[in-house]
Amino acid sequence: MKDADTSTMITESATNHTNDSRIKQNKEERCSGSLPYTPLENHGVIGNMLTSALVTTEASINWMCYPHFDSPALFCAILDKDKGGFWSISPDVAHFRTKQVYWPDTNVLVTKFLNDEGVGQIIDYMPVITHHPTSTKIKEYSLGHKWLVRRISVARGSMNFKFVCKPSFNFALDEHKVQLLSENHALFESKDLVMMLHAQKGQLKIKSPSGEVIEKPNDVVPQGMIFGDLNITEGENVSFILREPDDNWRNENLCEISCWASKSKIQHDKEEKKQQSKNKVDISSIDPGCLTPDLKLLFSFEDVLFKGTVSFWQRWIEKCTYVGKWREMVRRSALVLKLLTFCPTGAIVAAPTCSLPEEIGGVRNWDYRFTWIRDASFTLYGLMRIGLTEEAGAFMNWLEERCLDMNPKGEMPLSIMYTIDGSAEIPEQTLGHLSGYMNSAPVRIGNGAAKQKQLDIFGELLDSVYLYNKYGALISYDFWCHLRRMLEWLGEHWKDPDEGIWEMRTEKKHYTYSKMMCWVAFDRGLRLCDRRSFPAPREKWQRIRDEIYEDIMKNGWSEERRAFVQYYGSTALDASVLIAPLVFFIAPNDPLWLSTLEKLTRSPNEGGLLSNSLVFRYNLGVVEDGFMGDEGTFNICSFWMIEALTRAGAIHKEKYYCYSEERLIENRRMTFANGNLKKEEGKICGVESVQSKGNTEGKPNGVEKAEAKGSNEEKKENGKEKTGKEDEKTEDEKENGTENKKCVRMSVHSDGESTSPCVNVSKGENITSGDILSKARLMFEEILSYSNHLGIYGEETGFSGNALGNIPQAFTHLALISCAFNLDKAR
Repeated sequence: MKDADTSTMITESATNHTNDSRIKQNKEERCSGSLPYTPLENHGVIGNMLTSALVTTEASINWMCYPHFDSPALFCAILDKDKGGFWSISPDVAHFRTKQVYWPDTNVLVTKFLNDEGVGQIIDYMPVITHHPTSTKIKEYSLGHKWLVRRISVARGSMNFKFVCKPSFNFALDEHKVQLLSENHALFESKDLVMMLHAQKGQLKIKSPSGEVIEKPNDVVPQGMIFGDLNITEGENVSFILREPDDNWRNENLCEISCWASKSKIQHDKEEKKQQSKNKVDISSIDPGCLTPDLKLLFSFEDVLFKGTVSFWQRWIEKCTYVGKWREMVRRSALVLKLLTFCPTGAIVAAPTCSLPEEIGGVRNWDYRFTWIRDASFTLYGLMRIGLTEEAGAFMNWLEERCLDMNPKGEMPLSIMYTIDGSAEIPEQTLGHLSGYMNSAPVRIGNGAAKQKQLDIFGELLDSVYLYNKYGALISYDFWCHLRRMLEWLGEHWKDPDEGIWEMRTEKKHYTYSKMMCWVAFDRGLRLCDRRSFPAPREKWQRIRDEIYEDIMKNGWSEERRAFVQYYGSTALDASVLIAPLVFFIAPNDPLWLSTLEKLTRSPNEGGLLSNSLVFRYNLGVVEDGFMGDEGTFNICSFWMIEALTRAGAIHKEKYYCYSEERLIENRRMTFANGNLKKEEGKICGVESVQSKGNTEGKPNGVEKAEAKGSNEEKKENGKEKTGKEDEKTEDEKENGTENKKCVRMSVHSDGESTSPCVNVSKGENITSGDILSKARLMFEEILSYSNHLGIYGEETGFSGNALGNIPQAFTHLALISCAFNLDKAR
């Protein structure tokens, strides 16, 4: 299946373009100054940990914000093929095929063109410089270099290429002018930004909006674009560089980069902020030698940058400790996450794009170029699981800074999202002059949800801090004081309704997911203060934690649906509750959870959310979320489903679960009628359970596990010597309930309906945990097939298997890593 072919898929996968009429149409549109829309899945991504760019399978760059992820777009043809800017380079031949791959273990993108006349390729990358300080007090670090480089070469024969560079400053809002400085150097200038284009070979020309061609240097043309052509023969390499007109590169030593190496990262950050404070570069003040540099020197330096960038990515990914099944996909996901990291602060953007639609022609178009607090737990868990502790530490520092800058007393202490530099001000606005991807309007920048009340973020935050304190580094007392203040606020407000994880733009409700994460917040707070002996009102927090648990069990569970539902009083299912066993709110083999899982894994026509291994977040025919239109399946929910199945199938494999839902519901009625949980001779809610042998007081499995966990930790802290990874593994297995690798079997209903999620059986058959794990693995393999040719995912998958929403999506790749890790562990 996929695991055997993943490496081949990533390194040799091809997108064929043999339709001559389409290629002819594309060429004509490029020459006229527009770029045809490309399917979202037909994009690769490059970046330098400051910003990124999307590159189509035909080597056209149709999206790039500059200089940072959340800066105004310099190229945005993906949002409007006529007004948005782009930079295309393609063979000037009647027909060709393309293949797009990554340079092995890097974020350097290679697009190959195959034609009867030869084989050409374009290598696209943004340089990353690794600095080796001369002082031992300064740690080695890497910084993005603000260049966009395109290297053209021909491996066989010879090939003619045409290129067009048409920027659209500030989402095509700002006018610009273009000027030829020589046949190899051109300058683009807007009111806030100046960019230089350098060509190693070929003559640059200007085309005005009226179609007039200008080749004479020093002529200035408003709203013009640069174009040209060149012939490249076998073995020849020609590069193009787009950059700001500074002379930093001339101060670099081509071998050691000694000028930069003598500086600390703090110095670079200060210089970065100083540069940002400037309105625009004054062209008249720049050394003319910087505007028209010596070509040989400039491109010799570019060659050093290329080799250094390839080395950086390859050295970095070698830190990844994951060696299990699906290794190539995990490593690609890790590289995507590193690419989406803003290196000056350690923040990870949710996606580098904005307003790519969740439905073609629809209105669900959002800006994801920011960092969500919600991503914290998943980010840290995913990165630490595969050995990338340095990145996890940087992100934790970013989180701690947000906690140090909490909102005034009385308000929700944290905002749900921040810009990459830590600002909570993210006003949402509509760009009416852009038509949107394939007429999917409106185009939005900023995000109005930043001001929403979403109580779940405290659970994700406390979970991430707990994990980091456990696997990374110990947190400080000052940080704990800020966390304690958050929990005190949450203790007073957890009963409030909110907008929920999906950022509904309707009235606030009591969302089950939000309540579960409030429980996580207090549970992790208690564990953390016990682990570190921090001062805290333990009895109060424990009372609140237990009160939240009982509240969810009473109001978040629907007797009618026999499942946990989206919000209190509702009967609608929601994929967000799949998080419950992943955060140890409930045991993966708890009958209540298995019943929920069985309902979720039904098809939408049967009231469920599962469609051919892909999961909808909720049923739009039932749930009103404040917007018109439809959407695809959510990739992160699909991975959550697989992980929930994995954990359910990996627990206590020799014991039997034989229960009827009718008895389960009756016992629950008796439980809440009596005000406490029923104990019946080693059975919990009518189900024979391995947990019942140790849970003699009839406590819910999740509560009993949490208390046992806290007790075990206390014993270790009071004298038991820790044994590193061995002890760590044992503790994890106990938390996950996988320390006993035995067999689970579940019966079917009297009417023949299976109680086992996702496994079809006939009446009387027993379902083993191996069946569930096999189904989970099959689902994982199928979802991997929905990635694009490079192993990249967007936010959603459409009805036809196409990518929808912003791409690449960090949350999806984090979930992939976690899912692969746990599924491989359970094999």
